[in-house]
This record gives sequence, C-alpha cells and structure tokens, in this order.
Amino acid sequence: QVQLVEFGGGLVQPGGSLRLACVASGFTLDYYAVAWFRQAPGKEREGVSCISLSDGSVYYPDSVKGRFTILSDDVKNTVYLQMNSLKPEDTAVYYCAAHYGSKCSPRPFYDYWGQGTQVTVSS
Repeated sequence: QVQLVEFGGGLVQPGGSLRLACVASGFTLDYYAVAWFRQAPGKEREGVSCISLSDGSVYYPDSVKGRFTILSDDVKNTVYLQMNSLKPEDTAVYYCAAHYGSKCSPRPFYDYWGQGTQVTVSS
C-alpha cells in the first residue's frame, strides 16, 4: 500500500524550531519529487519546499527561504523539513506530497499525499 505519513508537528514558540518527517511506504522515493505544502484556516494550500530525489535540486518560496531546509534520507525513505526561526504566520497544517518525476511541480501534479500534521507557532 502506497502511503506517506508525516510526523513532528506540535506547538512551538516564535523563534523556535521544528523538524517534520515524511515517511514513505509501499514505494521508494528515488525517482520522485517530494514537496511540503501547508494550509492555514481560510487560506489556500501553498507549497513551502520541494526536493527532487533524482538530482537533489531544491525549491523554496521567498516566505520561507533561509528559514526552512528540506532534506532526504534515502536509507530511511524519508524526507524532512527543518523549520527554524518560526513565526506565528507559519501556523498551518503541513502536508507532504510526492509525484513521479525529476522536477518540482505545482500542486495538481502530486499523486500521493500524507494526512497532514499541525504546526502551531504561538507564545
């Protein structure tokens, strides 16, 4: 069974850090692009990072550049999102998603989605 499961969400104070993990099962991520998206209440789902597992290229929007880092662990078949200097506006449900192919792509291209994990940044 093909599945993506996210771990690591929680409550953190502004300026703090969290590391999310996206664990894949039922398939290997070697030739996939894996992205992290987030959705805050009343807002559209937006991409916050992406990595191509075939060539290692990464993508970040300006809103998280310099604060978020996407990493992959081929042995564990896992992609991580290291989030530093968190702000209240980073509060959202975070989802990982994967699609077969070497390029990071817009949201409709992603075939597999996790169930999401809540990240709350608040004092």
